[in-house]
Amino acid sequence: MPDLYNARDIARVLPSDDADPEPYRSAWRRDYARLIHSPSFRRLQGKTQVFPGHESDFYRNRLTHSLEVAQIAKSIAIRLNATEEAFGEPGLKIDPDLVEFAGLAHDLGHPPFGHNGEEALDECMKDHGGFEGNAQSLRIVARLEKKAIRNGSEPFGPDHSDQRCGLNLTYRSLAALLKYDDPIPVRYGDRQKTGVMKGYYDEDRPLVADIKRHVLATDAAVERFKTIECSIMDIADDIAYSTYDLEDNFKAGFLTPMGLFAQHPDVYEAVAETIRDRIDKQYPEKSDFVVDGDLVRSTLRGIFEDMLFRSSGESDQLLSDGEVDLSTKRFVIGAEVQALSLKLAADGYERVKFTSGLVRQFLNGIEVKPHGTFPQLHTVRLEFDTFLNVEVLKNVTYHCVIRSPGLQVVEYRGKDVVKAIFKALSEQTNPPHEGGTRLLPDDFRAVCKGVPEMLRMRSICDFIAGMTDRYAIEFYGRLHGVSHLTVHKPL
Repeated sequence: MPDLYNARDIARVLPSDDADPEPYRSAWRRDYARLIHSPSFRRLQGKTQVFPGHESDFYRNRLTHSLEVAQIAKSIAIRLNATEEAFGEPGLKIDPDLVEFAGLAHDLGHPPFGHNGEEALDECMKDHGGFEGNAQSLRIVARLEKKAIRNGSEPFGPDHSDQRCGLNLTYRSLAALLKYDDPIPVRYGDRQKTGVMKGYYDEDRPLVADIKRHVLATDAAVERFKTIECSIMDIADDIAYSTYDLEDNFKAGFLTPMGLFAQHPDVYEAVAETIRDRIDKQYPEKSDFVVDGDLVRSTLRGIFEDMLFRSSGESDQLLSDGEVDLSTKRFVIGAEVQALSLKLAADGYERVKFTSGLVRQFLNGIEVKPHGTFPQLHTVRLEFDTFLNVEVLKNVTYHCVIRSPGLQVVEYRGKDVVKAIFKALSEQTNPPHEGGTRLLPDDFRAVCKGVPEMLRMRSICDFIAGMTDRYAIEFYGRLHGVSHLTVHKPL
């Protein structure tokens, strides 16, 4: 079995003839530093995770979520290096810094207003290559960040060829963000399914081909390309989503643990349907496993059993009294469980104890599926029982909170804002001899000047996708007179 990393992994999109000024620092640490100091990373603090940031300083945003994903991912890598035979030899150790980088960068491409913002931009770009958060993350680090330009100092050549190299990362770092190995068709009608398609942009096909050649050190094709660092990041994202987002929901009062058991049956069936789809993709050997609403509820009971279904000594004494009728016993049990549920939701110590225990449990439920040819493509995944726990928590939270009327009103408004901004920017074009779009900042106007419509629309999309929630609302207000007009505040 070849080593997990090869010399071509640390090659950069834009090579340098200069000697490395810091040989004591690995290529992955340099990529990590470039990411941390980038504007797109800083802007994550202004993008919503579940609850809008103005509601409370307690709630997680995309930045704090990414920090938590990075920490969990690095812990997984360290644990696997210490416990799994597949990573026992020195040349087969997973690089924790590279895994941490993937966790920090995985949400860079998320637009304002979460998935509704993603849907809005995808609909606006339906005939110009579409939009998707993961594809945009790759585009940001490989093109949009302003660190490196190929062949001189202009971002585009005379023939409109894109000379931008983004953060000029190593190919292995770029590969760690390549979560879906499918090109997104340029035209919406060419997709096999409706809605946002997971993948990478069609214009990035040459870049993705280069990534695969460098990481695999061959031109040989593989059925599915996803590096071990990317699969670890993916698991860490699911763990963080299923635990810490649930903690935010408890703190916000949107849910209590007992409230999870009192949803409409349609919620549990919707969760079951989502899990069945995930099983087909990730655990094909379990395709005959029956997942239904009853399994979802029983899984929830198993997760909360130790926290909720415990009795105090006083209630035990009452319940053991043979003269107490059954209805009284049921009332006492129900009241005690409800009290424990409210305590878990409201007490910070109890919440931290619960979520940290879940994370520890999930970290201990990870397995490795070795790739027969390329150790770079070893798959790290959750053991099946752990997978069920994570998916139930994650999807119940989604259907109970994200799909709730309160958040849907906010997200609907966000979608409306994104579409309105896109419409204004794409329609307000300058005279042909000037090119560009009147309402864009100078750097984006320069990119748009004289380029074909496809590139112009993509640049408008890039500008909006990079907005924070607050800036998108402010920009919308300046366009439509909702806020005070100003010519002094820069775009």
